[in-house]
Amino acid sequence: MFSESPERILDERDLAPGPAAQFRAWFAEASTAGVALPETAVLATATADGAPSARAVLVKAAGDDGFVFFSNYESRKSGELAENPRAALVFLWQPLGRQVRVEGTVERMADEDSAAYFATRSPGSRIGAWASPQSSVIASRAELEQRVAEAEGRFADGEVPRPPHWGGFRLTPHAVEFWQHRESRLHDRLRYRRGPDGAWIVERLAP
Repeated sequence: MFSESPERILDERDLAPGPAAQFRAWFAEASTAGVALPETAVLATATADGAPSARAVLVKAAGDDGFVFFSNYESRKSGELAENPRAALVFLWQPLGRQVRVEGTVERMADEDSAAYFATRSPGSRIGAWASPQSSVIASRAELEQRVAEAEGRFADGEVPRPPHWGGFRLTPHAVEFWQHRESRLHDRLRYRRGPDGAWIVERLAP
């Protein structure tokens, strides 16, 4: 059951000036509280005609310039983002009774930035990026394992470079909502929204 102790009340006077700083503060609290993989978020995308889809992703960076995640550029999510470069993220940190909702526009990251992150991934993950035709139909698990074996053979003598079909996306938010559980479903909801001049406007939403 969620607690409604004073530190679990969301008040306008306690907010950081911008959503990035507020997100970092909440993320640090989620990490300290032992939330498993607090960087996990549900990413919602849609086709050009509005058909939605959603999946969990790992957000690898969150700052003033946006939220970063990585994918195969030939995957379903990437195809939908190419058609409709708008998306939403939802982080749920249930032990703290908190969620964060992010809405904005998405663009691909520079190749050099994607390559720098790719180099930090485990060898198996780097091989997997070459081997898996993400979101495509395959005949069997054996086919996937065969593709992995072929990739391992291809790069047996050196480093595994970033595939040209793999890289990062950055979601630049125009709205970020911080949601705090309260009793009787009378939750606190505070939203940062970009104003016409680019400054952040803070609004309280009814639960």
